[in-house]
Amino acid sequence: MRFHQILLAAVVLFSGALPAPAQEMPVEQPSAPVKAVVELFTSQGCSSCPPADALLKTLADDPSIIALSMPVDYWNYLGWKDTFASPRNSERQRNYARARGDGAIYTPQAVVNGLTPVNGASKDAIENAITETSKTAGPAQIPVRFWQERNTLNFALGGDAPGHPPREATVWLGVVQMSGSVPIKDGENAGKTLTYTNIVRELTPVGLWKGSPMQVQLPRAAMMQADVQKVVVLLQEGRSGPIIGATLAGLW
Repeated sequence: MRFHQILLAAVVLFSGALPAPAQEMPVEQPSAPVKAVVELFTSQGCSSCPPADALLKTLADDPSIIALSMPVDYWNYLGWKDTFASPRNSERQRNYARARGDGAIYTPQAVVNGLTPVNGASKDAIENAITETSKTAGPAQIPVRFWQERNTLNFALGGDAPGHPPREATVWLGVVQMSGSVPIKDGENAGKTLTYTNIVRELTPVGLWKGSPMQVQLPRAAMMQADVQKVVVLLQEGRSGPIIGATLAGLW
């Protein structure tokens, strides 16, 4: 059974008033409010991608940015099969393009706060997109808190401000490998060893937020996978709209 099937079978959702966490384990808090989620759609078979992958590492070092590598599989025919690629990442990128209506799918492409696609190798373009999208979206809108108990992982999502127009958002939950280096033996990057940061290995919807506070709880065992060290939660209007809440937290 795949990760998303196990997760959907195990997850428990609570709406309304949130219970106080019991025996809460210490969780490192970011030193600054999280202002942006940057998703980099990249590929080991793309000769233009290594500079973007290196830039993502720099972005990930900023505690105010959740920077995620989303390896895609549609360049596998070029002579090298991406060892981290997922068809679900490719579909997520296509869904973004459909939602925007522009059809723009390429690598390296960064999508900022679920809204703006830019060249993933351009620091200026990413920074400008963060500034612009933060006016209407971004993870600062809805707080997302994470804590661990003995046998469970817990996420508490805040509610909308009083008087805010009704809206719904998908709760995405994923597992993240902090780093991975791959020697490329064929294709456009043959002979290089490429390093990736915050690699999203699985990302699946686990609930629907309707503007009220909400808690997601699941067994720790559901998240146990080799090579993953973090979990990410994204709160996203619709399924491919603006990201309005997010957290990235360690599993250990």
